Amino acid sequence: MDEVAIVAGQDTQPVIEDPAAVIAPRKPAARSAPKWETDARDRVRTAVRRFSKPLADLVARDANEGDTRLLVTDFLCEGLGYDKYEDLTTEYQVKGEFADYGVRIDRQLTAFIEVKRCATKLNAKHLRQVEMYAVNEGVEWMVLTNGQVWQVYHLTAGLPVVIDLALEVDLLGDGGPAHKGDALFPLSKEAFKRRVIDDLWRAKAATSPKSLASVLLSDAVLESARKELRRQTSHNIDAKELGRLLQTTVLRDSL
Repeated sequence: MDEVAIVAGQDTQPVIEDPAAVIAPRKPAARSAPKWETDARDRVRTAVRRFSKPLADLVARDANEGDTRLLVTDFLCEGLGYDKYEDLTTEYQVKGEFADYGVRIDRQLTAFIEVKRCATKLNAKHLRQVEMYAVNEGVEWMVLTNGQVWQVYHLTAGLPVVIDLALEVDLLGDGGPAHKGDALFPLSKEAFKRRVIDDLWRAKAATSPKSLASVLLSDAVLESARKELRRQTSHNIDAKELGRLLQTTVLRDSL
């Protein structure tokens, strides 16, 4: 039986207070995503599901680049929300060369897209091609795709320029449409316009092998590592020598 509390009232008559009647504080409701985000995510997920079979058919018959572009255009419009007349310019001319697509948001050139045939494995040569377009036009975002794999890179201007992979999605790879759609959501027009992809890029850049290697070779980390090594092994090594060993052995593929 539940215990009850007896509280003396002002008129000295006892007041019986039932603990069950005391309402617990209401927890704040979890914030839901804004409607634009929910709608965009649903649209991208639906497109991933819808285009999976046509895409698989293109890959199976080793379709040419022209056919791949047709599918990419449809996916950009139906899945990612771009308007083919207002947002996309095909064969965008850049100093005598032609990018497959120039992407405009609010009439501002924001990205270049380079398309390769569906059976082509995307590589560094393709990246250098679209990088040239971006450098010449002062654009910071580059997209490589063969219809199946979508790679989005960020370019930071300078000497030399810095290229970071912000996202990569394989539409025929592991995972369901929801997982792939959410991974590709930052490339949607709504998210791209709101620079959602910037946070993703910064996180990837901060934890890239090169960035982590730089942290590990910093003076503070090397000094701490030197002391810990001495504590564990009794070997007293110079911090600079420890840094050299890390560079030439452990971190040689990250620098």
